[in-house]
Amino acid sequence: MKALVTRLDSFGDVLLAGPAVRAVAARADHVTLLCGTRGAPAARLLPGVDEVLVWDAPWGGFDPPAVNRADIDALADRIDADTALILTSFHQSPLPTALVLRLAGVRYIAADSVDYPGSLLDLRHRRDPHAHEAEAALDLAAAAGFPGTDDGRLRVHTPPPADALTGPGPYVVLHPGASVPARAWSPDRAAEAVRELAAAGHRVLVTGGPDERALTAHAAGAHGTDLGGRTGAPELAGVLAGARVVVTGNTAPAHLAAAVGTPVVSLFAPVVPAERWRPHGVPYVLLGDQDAPCAGSRARDCPVPGHPCLNTVTATDVTTAVEKLMGET
Repeated sequence: MKALVTRLDSFGDVLLAGPAVRAVAARADHVTLLCGTRGAPAARLLPGVDEVLVWDAPWGGFDPPAVNRADIDALADRIDADTALILTSFHQSPLPTALVLRLAGVRYIAADSVDYPGSLLDLRHRRDPHAHEAEAALDLAAAAGFPGTDDGRLRVHTPPPADALTGPGPYVVLHPGASVPARAWSPDRAAEAVRELAAAGHRVLVTGGPDERALTAHAAGAHGTDLGGRTGAPELAGVLAGARVVVTGNTAPAHLAAAVGTPVVSLFAPVVPAERWRPHGVPYVLLGDQDAPCAGSRARDCPVPGHPCLNTVTATDVTTAVEKLMGET
C-alpha cells in the first residue's frame, strides 16, 4: 500500500503530525508526506517518511500563492498513492486538498471535516474539539485503519552532535522569536530573562533563525551565547536535545524540544488554545494569561495594546519555571 499524509502549513504543525505518520508507516509499504515549503525541514526529520513532496497550497500558510491551474495539475501528476490522510487544524478545511487528491486518483481519503464533503472524502471524521493537535491526528489515523503502535509522543531522527555549537557543560536554551508577533515575548523581557538566568547560575544559549539575528543578539547581550542564524533544523534539534530546559513561545522550537524529549517553559499567548498546541509529551510549565482578551482570536498581531498576555510574564517567572522543571527531571 502506498500512503500519503498531508500537512500543508508550518514546521511545528508538521512535527505534530509525526505520531500519525508513524502509525501509517507501520502498515503502509511507502509513506509520502505532502507539505509546504515551511514545513519541509520538519518533514525530513520525521521517522516513517519515505518521501517528502513539497507544494505550497493557495489555501494555506501566511502568504499563500495565487491559484494556478498548471501548478495544481502538475502536483496531481506527481501524487502516487492508494490512500491518504489529510491533517488540518480545527479551523481549516481539508476539502480543497481532497479535490486535488481525487484528481490525482487517490482511492481512499480520510480527513476531519465539519463541512459536507460530497464524494471528496471516504471517511469524514469528527475530531474531539478539545484534543491536542498530535492526538487529533492520531485519532484520525486510527479511524482510517492506522492505529498507533507506540507511545504517541513527538519524535525525530537522532540529531547530529551539537557540542561545537553549545560548548561543554549544562545549559538552558531561550528562543525569543515566534512565527507571528502575537505569540512573541518582548525582546526586552527576553534579555531580562537571560540576565536573570545567568545570575542564577545557568548558562544560556539563545537560538533563532537567520532573519532573527538582531533579536537573538539583543536577547543574549553580554550574559548569553548567541546562536542566532547558526542552526538549521537538524542542528537546532541537537542543541535543544542537549538543553536541560527550553524557554520559548508557542512556535516550532517548542514542538522540536518536545520531539527530542526536553522540558519546555512555554510562553503561551492564548490567541490559539493551549489545550491544542501546548508542548506534547514532555514536562512543561505554561506561562501567560490564558484568559486575556485576545484568547481564541487567532490573531497574528496582538489586538490588545501592550501585549499584556505575555508581557506581564517576568524574568523571575521564567527563572522560577526553569528551576521547577529542573527539579522534576
